Amino acid sequence: MPGQASRRLVVWLPDWAVTAWARTEEDEASGPVAILDAGRVVACSAAARAEGVSIGQRKRDAQGCCPELLTVPADPDRDERVFAAVLDRLEELTPGFQCVRAGLGAVPARGVARYYGGEQQAGQVLREGVAALGVPTATVGIADDLFTAEQAARLVHAHAAQHPQASASPLGSIGIVPAGEAPSFLASLPVTCLEDEALTALLHRLGVRTLGAFAALEVARVRERLGEHGVRLHALASGRDPRTHAARTPPPDLIREASFEPPLELVDQVAFSIRTMAEAFVAGLRTAHLVCTELRVGCTDESGQISERVWLHMAAFDAAAVVDRVRWQLAAAEHLRGAIAGVRLEPVAVDAAAHHEPGLFHSGVDDRMHHALSRLQAMLGHEGVVTPVLAGGRWLAERQVWVPWGERAASLTPRGQPWPGALPAPSPATVFPGRREVAVLDAEGRPVGVGERGDLTAVPTLLADGRKQTPIEAWAGPWPIAERTWDAGRARTAHRFQVLDADQTAWLVVLEDGTWWAEGRYD
Repeated sequence: MPGQASRRLVVWLPDWAVTAWARTEEDEASGPVAILDAGRVVACSAAARAEGVSIGQRKRDAQGCCPELLTVPADPDRDERVFAAVLDRLEELTPGFQCVRAGLGAVPARGVARYYGGEQQAGQVLREGVAALGVPTATVGIADDLFTAEQAARLVHAHAAQHPQASASPLGSIGIVPAGEAPSFLASLPVTCLEDEALTALLHRLGVRTLGAFAALEVARVRERLGEHGVRLHALASGRDPRTHAARTPPPDLIREASFEPPLELVDQVAFSIRTMAEAFVAGLRTAHLVCTELRVGCTDESGQISERVWLHMAAFDAAAVVDRVRWQLAAAEHLRGAIAGVRLEPVAVDAAAHHEPGLFHSGVDDRMHHALSRLQAMLGHEGVVTPVLAGGRWLAERQVWVPWGERAASLTPRGQPWPGALPAPSPATVFPGRREVAVLDAEGRPVGVGERGDLTAVPTLLADGRKQTPIEAWAGPWPIAERTWDAGRARTAHRFQVLDADQTAWLVVLEDGTWWAEGRYD
């Protein structure tokens, strides 16, 4: 039968971006949700579609149709990562799946059909396998080429959405296009199936509205007007998808787990017991030419309580660093009441090992410093050795963030954001960790204040720091700071001043709620 040897089976998961977001956020996505990319809807939930939201709409138009619409930014990495779990399940049922894109997988139909006793049976097994993962909307299409098989799957889904009481679409519960009938099947479908807005607009102006009408055009004329890209789309419309099958290479299993029977009571016992597992974990990464830069450690006690945390590393984890993270996590996990029954190591982020090879010059001193500080950290604890990192913010103290040695700074307030009221450079050399109370007085010894219009109630004359009063030779300000004025519980208003005392010491002082305090000193 023509085309039988090259037939393709696809598993399509509609609106996969919404499903991936819901699974990541552990949300049912029962309400209206839309995924946005460049201000346009690229995927939406069934609830959003029922309110009039559609693919390609601008954000404002979508919100006009559905005011309660929840908008989520597109994240291709998230979509690919979550879809990998679906592909793993499909490959348990039949090997050789190709990830066409997140939400669409394909496999040659001949082998899987022979194994399960026919195309219909194979499609049903794969669809049920995906449904077991909690994705009941998966549809299957089978045809002579990849594009036609995808359109068959889409047609089955569209029919099910429009006729929920019907048992099957005209193509059946599995969208099967008989061999050799791809051109006739595609002929009546709209050219929008090609998902090329520019081409669709042009063809509509030319009066070409179906794939059959587009396929009827001469290839030479298509090439003259649309180039090679148009020729490729013309081949799709003709039922001759030129894409060949490229089976996915399953990623190596990099997760390591250890169970303890009987459970271990002491942290040092757990650390000693997982040393071999940690070495195997790092060795598995090395075999795959990878290193781990973010590590998820899961510890389970005998009652089933779990402590899970993601640890970061400024370079890459070695076996000793992995053991240290497990020890620190157990020491801080106060909710684990019983003995430890198991430990799980999972790489959250990996990088090519070649990016972490030592340089030819000036690598020895850095290595010695790294090992020395790591050794100190192992003795003193996770937060015993820290490094300073500058974050964004308005107040000097909140901009100083201490990061444990060996970790990368995460979840910092961005420095590049505009911070109205922030102090311009240069900053004080000394920043006081807490409020150092001072007083700014006028010539009569009375506290200086700031009026409702931001003007001073008197000229600053004396700076009182404890029992010492020093004349003020020069001053500048005030510079107002107003934070979270919309939230009465967290609102904060203050005024900054710079003063120079008679000892030629410059101070950064703040008047807040009628109280003066020193934020820093220009040494």
